[in-house]
Amino acid sequence: MSLAIVETHPVPYHAPVYRELQKSWGIPVTAIYGSDFSVAGYRDREFGATFAWDTDLLSGYSSIFLDRVVDGGAGSDAEVTTHGLREALRRAKPDAVMVLGYNPRFHRQAFFSARRLGCPILFRGETTDHAQSRGALKSWAREKALRWLYQRCAKLLYVGQRSLEHYRRYGCPADKLVFSPYCVDVTPFQYDEAARGRFRAATRSTLGVRGDKKVIVFSGKLSMRKGPDLLLRAIKQLPAETRDRMVVVFLGSGELQQALQALAKQSPAVSVHFLGFQNQTQLSPYYHAADLLALPSVVSETWGLVVNDALHHGLPCLVSTAVGCAPDLVESGVTGEVFATGSEASLADAIVKALPLTESNEVRVKCREKVGGYTIEKAAEGIARAYSAVVPRT
Repeated sequence: MSLAIVETHPVPYHAPVYRELQKSWGIPVTAIYGSDFSVAGYRDREFGATFAWDTDLLSGYSSIFLDRVVDGGAGSDAEVTTHGLREALRRAKPDAVMVLGYNPRFHRQAFFSARRLGCPILFRGETTDHAQSRGALKSWAREKALRWLYQRCAKLLYVGQRSLEHYRRYGCPADKLVFSPYCVDVTPFQYDEAARGRFRAATRSTLGVRGDKKVIVFSGKLSMRKGPDLLLRAIKQLPAETRDRMVVVFLGSGELQQALQALAKQSPAVSVHFLGFQNQTQLSPYYHAADLLALPSVVSETWGLVVNDALHHGLPCLVSTAVGCAPDLVESGVTGEVFATGSEASLADAIVKALPLTESNEVRVKCREKVGGYTIEKAAEGIARAYSAVVPRT
């Protein structure tokens, strides 16, 4: 008995699930990766930075690489090909195959390779209908293609509420649907209250942030689709006495950095810190130093894993309605606020509403409780249930 998982490259929020699946559920996992660029090092177009993830992405399960960077292989997911996949699947001899979406093309080709193998297919992708707007013709073609694809999958794993709504809208039967939540690996973090005590004052001091200031952290790519400029524009709309207490910390890099620096200086000025890309093991001090996390994405935010990161640290979140995890993780007045996508006024209002949350120890407890159902263990459990349902036990 074994499960093959086909993926473009090792991913920090997927690999720990595979490890847990093999360790706790006894299902041998072989991940077939198109390339090793995420562990070898690569340049991310949106971050505008070259890096490799600093966490263990390969131990605890088996892996096969179709290509490697050292041999001239793909340096991004858009360049990865499925050359050699059919042979790799034959070598792995799986009882079921899990594919992780239909974009980029690699995943579609992986689906057809699994079909030719004759194994049951589990599908766990970032399925949602809200992330992009489409014209009538494109929507019609997409619906036809996805209905065909979903009918040929043995099980469909939904990662959250919008994912579930997507499958239901496509008429997928309830007995085919299994919850396997989107999650982050907390192993690189120091996220409890003891860590908060160690990090908060020291990190704020390093940043030159006085005790009465409110720090809003933005963690991600400084790109148009993430909407970091909206955060600055919203703060500029606040009353002077509130605005003057705000400090924005940008954890990330990207094409908008210079424009954001200029925008922050324009009157009324906003106090900002640009700290560049921070790897997983470097994030905890900044989350503990912050009072709120903001994710003002305007498009293509199918989930928003930085919200999981923040909530594990007890940090309330401000998210736009474009953020996929909003229905799952952000409860108004409890774990943060949801605001209208693209609206500076709505975000400014959300900031004011969320400020009382930053004064409460109980809120941090509620944040951790809310994300407690979206863990590596729960994700692995869902995949194990789906696998066991389609592969007879011997």
